[in-house]
Amino acid sequence: SSNSISMLPSEPKIFHGRESELSDILHLFNTGIPRIAILGAGGMGKTSLARAVLHQPDITARYVQNRFFVACNSATTKLELVNLIGGHLGLKPAQNLTQAVLQYFSNNPPSLLILDELETLWEPASSRASIEELLSLLTGVEDLALMITMRGADKPAKVLWTRPFLQVLQPLDQEAARHTFVDIADSGHSLEEVDQILSLADNVPHAISLLAHLADTEGCSNVLFRWDKEKTSVISEGFDKRLNLNMSISLSLSSPRIQSIPHSQELLSLLAMLPDGLADVDLIQSELPLENILKCKTALESTSLAYSDEHKRLKVLMPIREYLQQYKPPGDHLIRSLLKYFQDMLKFHVEYHGTQLGSSTITQVKSNLTNIHNVLQWGLKQNHPVLSNSIYCVCYFSQFSELNMQVQTSLMGQIQDLLPQLNDHHLKSYFLIESIRLWQYYPISDPEALASQVVELFKDFDDPDLKCRFYLSMSGYYHNIKNDLVGAVSMCKRLISLAIQTGNTRRYSHGLSKLAWINIQLGTYSEAQMDACKSQKLSRVSGDLYGEADAVHIQALCWKELGHYKQSLSLSIRAQSLLNLCGMAGGDTNCGIMST
Repeated sequence: SSNSISMLPSEPKIFHGRESELSDILHLFNTGIPRIAILGAGGMGKTSLARAVLHQPDITARYVQNRFFVACNSATTKLELVNLIGGHLGLKPAQNLTQAVLQYFSNNPPSLLILDELETLWEPASSRASIEELLSLLTGVEDLALMITMRGADKPAKVLWTRPFLQVLQPLDQEAARHTFVDIADSGHSLEEVDQILSLADNVPHAISLLAHLADTEGCSNVLFRWDKEKTSVISEGFDKRLNLNMSISLSLSSPRIQSIPHSQELLSLLAMLPDGLADVDLIQSELPLENILKCKTALESTSLAYSDEHKRLKVLMPIREYLQQYKPPGDHLIRSLLKYFQDMLKFHVEYHGTQLGSSTITQVKSNLTNIHNVLQWGLKQNHPVLSNSIYCVCYFSQFSELNMQVQTSLMGQIQDLLPQLNDHHLKSYFLIESIRLWQYYPISDPEALASQVVELFKDFDDPDLKCRFYLSMSGYYHNIKNDLVGAVSMCKRLISLAIQTGNTRRYSHGLSKLAWINIQLGTYSEAQMDACKSQKLSRVSGDLYGEADAVHIQALCWKELGHYKQSLSLSIRAQSLLNLCGMAGGDTNCGIMST
């Protein structure tokens, strides 16, 4: 073996956060002759982990001079790989060294063979079968320990991999990520800025290393400023994928497994603008124009370009997301489909909120909050083809946020400047009514002028339910903002009258509850209780659990003011249980009940 080209790579000097995986691998060595696959996304530290194993004292003592580390990225066929291994073993060159390699390992003391970056050979369908056959032959050698590193989450077939399988490598935990950064860039940096940089890297070791080296020379503040302008390009200079993040990501995207399923890259580009990821139910119900969407998901997971988090939502790591948004943004047709999905979901919630039917959408919407914001931000542009849909969706989103989370979306404030270009009077009315309702969140100079606009717009279409919403919003404005109880009562009576005329039981109950709240402020508790009792009955008829809870809450408050605390407590508990039934225990009504 004096002609051997084998030279072992050095032990990694900076190595944090992989102690558990290292321990698991060493345990497998202690239980026999292992066959181990180290899997994970590009830049996750697979090679570093293999190098760390290579230099562990127990491994060095056991295999002495029989440790071989073969980088596979220069080979393109099985024969080239076999000859490369043969070169590391010191074998004489030949056309096919397969048998000579097997004989070498069989006739020599126990050996450890590490095949690094094997995906370059295993990925192409044309060479996969022959590579798997070679691995099968190698693992047939009794005293040969085999370890491979590969991008992705799939292990090659035809090998009895040692159990328990090593888990696919994940990003580092925060402490390990900080240690890695400090080892490279020293400790004189603001912890807040360091954590911001780590969030950009999503704690992926390779990205941390590149950003830390840059911070060491330029400082954290400048790195953050440059990232804001240049994104992943800031750490993508040169032609070595170890030093170029974009090249590393591009290599993963060129995987034959991705290329063989064309729509998988389109799905990946869409996921890049969705920080919350997508659940299977979202992938299916959104009806994205992508064939075999679950097959696309499998391809992304198998190459580790995407992963499923603990809630089984398909996500993409930050560095890959930034790269895709800059170089491979999703097609408008995909975002448009997702907008329709979110709009339908939010509209359904608005129409059925407070019922058991509407409760089914709450968790689904909450799991997509940032996704919805990003998709709406995309559509809120002048002359955008889906501007009208986006504005409706923002209004629905606003109502959802207030009802379920006691917060408001900042998107409402972006719409006012877009209204002049809209000819849809129904949409304008809908938005203006929502603006009046939200006056306390987004103060407007003259709400009554907006109300006059709405009245004029109503002349062009007939929507009794929207008129009921208008009267309810105006009643709230007079009651809560102007403290004009006469005006508030007048609007309530208009609402109730219209609701009775049109048979709108739900709006009728809303009007009665609003009237009851006004009577509480007036101190006329008996009238408030009568209105609330009637509202409760109407809500029960329409299946409006939220409306019923509000009415019961009013009654509880009246009993409290009258000094009947036992009745008040009993009704408060009832109101709380109704909110729980409809899944809306996180909004204003719940807080009011808790304080009663």
